[in-house]
Amino acid sequence: MRKKVLVTGGAGFLGSHLCERLLERGDQIICLDNFYTGSKDNLQTFIDHPGFSLMEGDVSVSCDVEVDQIYNLACPASPVHYQSDPVQTIRTNVIGAINMLELARKYQARILQASTSEVYGDPSVHPQPESYWGHVNPIGIRSCYDEGKRCAETLFFDYHRQYGVSIKVPRIFNTYGPRMHPQDGRVVSNFIVQALKGEPLTLYGDGLQTRSFCYIDDLIEGLIALMNSEPSITGPVNLGNPVEFTIRELAEMVVELTGSASSLEIRPLPSDDPRQRQPNIQLAQETLGWQPKKALKEGLQLTIDYFESLLRNRGNCLNSYVR
Repeated sequence: MRKKVLVTGGAGFLGSHLCERLLERGDQIICLDNFYTGSKDNLQTFIDHPGFSLMEGDVSVSCDVEVDQIYNLACPASPVHYQSDPVQTIRTNVIGAINMLELARKYQARILQASTSEVYGDPSVHPQPESYWGHVNPIGIRSCYDEGKRCAETLFFDYHRQYGVSIKVPRIFNTYGPRMHPQDGRVVSNFIVQALKGEPLTLYGDGLQTRSFCYIDDLIEGLIALMNSEPSITGPVNLGNPVEFTIRELAEMVVELTGSASSLEIRPLPSDDPRQRQPNIQLAQETLGWQPKKALKEGLQLTIDYFESLLRNRGNCLNSYVR
């Protein structure tokens, strides 16, 4: 059945891929974005689609549109962006969640909250299952995002218990792919841009901290599967690739795939940066029949191809990237 779907943050990396995939399914899409980190460039392949409409706005300001489903993805997701305006980051996470939950309550819409692996903080349990409550600094420089997302989860489950709102809460682990912002400060985009420009790849700490990297297409399929699962499956549900790599291994793979002569440059580890991050995805496998398919090397090559096209189109300076 064709659904009317609101995607907040729909012009962002995750949001634009989700909008595109939902349009392919035949849904009618309303994209809400303030373009703080999103880009109209991300929408160009489908912006004229008859089932797509764009609303410029902010989730921290209430809106009224009748929909069947809401994917609440709005929030800067990289430390560079969410730390540049931490108060607005908290407003987006908390007030934005309340506004979207009220909208879902009004129209009896199902709503999905894009949570994050950052709710686990610097974990003492590895890999991280959904039952782990986390180890988070509540007053650190990352807290606007980490605690903002934790509070949003609390709001979702309270609206579910108190008002019967139909909710879905995925915890999204590191995701990468085409349409990543070249200046978002995330490790995959950082390494690729540095390698293509022949600059040193910056390793923070000893480079032995680990991450797990999920390709964007796999993540989007997980979000859709969760949204359309049985009402009893509320989450939280981990969505990510359980194959773990050190950051040094990632850097070496990017250098190899780009054919770059870039060296590795060691810098101090940022405050509260987690040493380990790996999802336990047993719940997603059992309840959604979902698991990622794309191997890291294959996904990296597709992402490198995307950034190479940006370089060709914009010259040798990705700093000119226009949001």
